[in-house]
This record gives sequence, C-alpha cells and structure tokens, in this order.
Amino acid sequence: MNAPIIDPLQGDFPEVIEEYLEYGVMKCIAFNRRGTLLAAGCSDGSCIIWDFETRGIAKELRDKDSVAAITSVCWSKYGHRILVSAADKSLTLWDVVKGEKIARTTLQQTPLQARLHPGSSTPSICLACPLSSAPMIVDLNTGSTTVLPVSLPEAGIGSAPPIRNKFADGSSGFTPTSACFNKYGDLVYVGNSKGEILIIDHKNVIVRGVVLIPGGAVIKNIVFSRNGQYLLTNSNDRTIRIYENLLPLKDGLKSLDESSNIPDELDGVEKLKAVGGKCLALFREFQDSITKIHWKVPCFSGDGEWVVGGSASKGEHKIYIWDRAGHLVKILEGPKEALIDLTWHPVHPIVVSVSLTGFAYIWAKDYTENWSAFAPDFKELEENEEYVEREDEFDLMPETEKVKESYVNEDDEVDIVTVEKDSAFSDSDTSEEEICFLPAIPCPDVSEQQYKCVESSSKLVDSNHSGSPLSEEARQNGQATTHASSPIEAMDNSAAEDTGGTHLKRRRKPSEKVLELQAEKVRKPLKKIKPSGKLSKTKNKSPVEKETSICVYAEDVTEEYH
Repeated sequence: MNAPIIDPLQGDFPEVIEEYLEYGVMKCIAFNRRGTLLAAGCSDGSCIIWDFETRGIAKELRDKDSVAAITSVCWSKYGHRILVSAADKSLTLWDVVKGEKIARTTLQQTPLQARLHPGSSTPSICLACPLSSAPMIVDLNTGSTTVLPVSLPEAGIGSAPPIRNKFADGSSGFTPTSACFNKYGDLVYVGNSKGEILIIDHKNVIVRGVVLIPGGAVIKNIVFSRNGQYLLTNSNDRTIRIYENLLPLKDGLKSLDESSNIPDELDGVEKLKAVGGKCLALFREFQDSITKIHWKVPCFSGDGEWVVGGSASKGEHKIYIWDRAGHLVKILEGPKEALIDLTWHPVHPIVVSVSLTGFAYIWAKDYTENWSAFAPDFKELEENEEYVEREDEFDLMPETEKVKESYVNEDDEVDIVTVEKDSAFSDSDTSEEEICFLPAIPCPDVSEQQYKCVESSSKLVDSNHSGSPLSEEARQNGQATTHASSPIEAMDNSAAEDTGGTHLKRRRKPSEKVLELQAEKVRKPLKKIKPSGKLSKTKNKSPVEKETSICVYAEDVTEEYH
C-alpha cells in the first residue's frame, strides 16, 4: 500500500460487521444529523426510515405515482424533511413526521444525486446532478430550474459555457458531473470532466474561482466534511484527494468578495485560478499503489478525522479507512457482493454499507471486555508479583487521602442546568426543534369479546376436521372461496393478522386443483342428504357454533342446487 498499516488500537473506527438490515432491495442510504434515523431508498420506489437505536422500521414513505428505483436520499438540517430522487426523473420532498408529500417535480434527465440546501431548516431548494446534463438548482415549490456552468467561461467572467454535442432532443451532452453545497449553502462546488473544481455563486450563476486537479482526471465524487473544513474529491485516476477549505465557514461568499484583491494584469481564466488558490489548498492524496483500484462513494467520518472509501471492483465488498495524515489504518472485507453505497455515522465509529443484493451491513468497533475497568483501584497482572504494602496502608486516615481533602472545596456550586454544546453540533439552533426519533404506532390489542369469538371459531374449525363429508365440504369451500364467508371467520382472519398469528395457527392454503378434486368427491353424496339432516349435526354445539354452521351449510346447499 501507499503507507504502512499502523496499529488499529490507536483509532476509534469500525472493524467487524455487527449486523445487517434487510427490507426489499435497498439502493442508497443517508443518516439524519444526529445519527438516530437512517433513510434507505429501495428499488420499488419506497423510502424506508430505520430507527437506528432499535434497528426497527420507524416509517415507510411510498409514492403511489412512482415505482421507479430511488437514486439518492437526503435529510434536511433538522430532520423534518427528506428529499428523494428516483430513476423516473422525479424529485419528491416528504414531511417525515406526517409521512405526506410536500412537493414533487420532474426533471428532463434522471437525477443521480440531489441535496437539500443546508442553510435552511425547512428547505425548498435543492441541488440536483442529472445523468446527462449540468447540475442545476431546483425550486421544489415552483418547479423552476437554474442550470449551473460546468466549464470555464470563454467570453468573459460569469458567462455560461457554449452548448456543444447536443442530443436529438436538444439537450446538451455532458459527462455526469458531481456537485455539492458548502456548509451553509452560499456556494456550490462543481467537479467536471476536465478535472476542474468550479466555485460557483449559485444565486447569480457566476463562476467565482477554479481549482485544477493534478492530471486533469474526471471528477466522479465531491463532498464536504461535516465541519466544512475539508473537501474530498474522487477522480478517474483512482486517487482520492483532500483539500483544505481556506474560506471562513460562515459568509464564505461575502469573504470571497472582500478578499478577491487580484492584480489587474490577471484577467479571465488566470484570475479565476488565482481566486481558487485562495479558496482551496491540496492537503492529502490517497490511493492504492499496488492494485490501482477505483473508489466508490468515498466520504469523511463524523468528526472528519478519518477518510473511508469503498472498492469499486465487482464481486468485492472492501472498505478502506485512512487517517487524515494519509496512513491506511484498516481494510474491512465483507461478503462477496459489490458495494454500491456507503456512509459513516455522524457521531459513533459506525459505517453502513449497501451491497448489490440490497442488504445494508452495519460495521462497528469490536470492543473487548475489560472487567478491570469497573474497579479502577485494582491493577491487572499478567503474572504473580511480590506485593510491598505501603507504610500507611492500614492507617485509619492514610496520608494520601489527607492530601486529597485539601483540594476539595465543598462551597463551590455545581452547575447542573447549563447544557454543554457538543462540538459535532456546535451550529445547532436551540430555537429549532430537531427530530431525533419518530413516534411508534402501536398495534391495537384484541378485545376480550373478540378473543372469545376467535376461540369459538377455532373450535368450529377443529370440529370440521373430524365431521361428515358435508362439513368437510364446508371447510374446503370456506377456505377456497372467500375469507369472510361468515362474520366469525372474518373476525378470525382479522384477529390472526393483527396479533401475528398468536391465537390461531396459520394453515397452508390448498391449491385450486386439490380443491376441485375434493369438491367433486363430496358433491356426490350431498344430493342424498336432506336439509333436516344437516341441522341435526349441530344439536350439541354452542349457539355461536350453531349459527356459524347453519350459515356455512346454507351457503353450500344454495351453491349446490344452483
């Protein structure tokens, strides 16, 4: 590798697969800001929200108008909204708590990635990266789009690039381009196919600066760290590069206007390069110098101290972890399935990866049990040692405790009200309520009266197993025709569904061919039996069973005579 593997005990990063999540065929995933909820887009067009603490499904968002595969999911800053892009060229904004659609718009090209504006708690503006067109700013309320430039202006600063290589439908041909907002959303960083990072003022659609990638390789991914201090790019030259953000986190556009004191002799492209040099500085490069593999969905850890990238090789589920200094610290090897998406937990050393088969694997740190930690006064010994007791060890008041008491001031007030801000969420707005968990929807319990009806109905079913041929026909027809041939059976079926089959055993439904053969055998002796003989079979049964039996047999008789 490009660096020796250091001791893995030095870092707090995932090591083994803890468990996996399974629901349909998942394609893409994203954590909310606190890491308590995990959104997953599926191939059937649904978006599943997992409660990551309990590893259960908290909500399912499904659009009846769209059954196409989900290409990306994105949370709003405080978790109130989710943006979902799909393969049918649609962008859908959801209300997470209500589970309702807020807005839906359709683009001309399939959006491979869509990101909500990070500066608003209830955003309606997003950045979309379509398959065969330039990135664009989309207003989800009005459906209007603003196409961003993907190359350096030729006629002058800020002018849009000329359109070349048009398709038959008139749309311009572009290599898929990646783009992302900065931390507060006042600038957009676009990586193009020429190996250039364009710094764009998206409100005025002006290129403010440009940074050239060494070698000029196509930029496939571009993403900021959570703290906004570092920018990561993934290029076709199989190299991951880290750039340090030299602009202030807040009001980056304003500071760019104030600090752009460029000499007058520089003009056009050279001036943009000079501005770009004041915005980004190359910090580190990562690559596998031996296997020269391509990288898939690289990203930062929650605190920005680690860089993770997945192998893009088919049939290989490998995850590489580097520290920010450039040392390879761990290679995680998963099942023999290709990796299609990857994300790091915002707070904990946990990585979630999605395989080609649709499973989401949860990688966590392998913690070893250390029972001596519960008794800090004791020391673990690898072998026997001769113990030398202290001179004051058995005194009523050892000298060491006397020294400790002198530093304790009992008059100091302890502050138990002030809440210290977490460094990972230092930009949180305390006035805005953040959604960390979704309320669980309880399933109604079966009432006592309904439970008695279920028991009586189950007795009726058991008696039908050992009854006459007529009762056998009634049982077969009751299962083959409808699930609600009588009110008791309807209640029976609904109770079995609600309680998960706790009171009644689920029976396997016979095939239609078997039912036809059994019905032919039973119908022959049916004509010889009188209606009075049918009712005589129910003399010793309870009133509920009598009513049900009469109802079922009457249906069978009418069906036979018709």
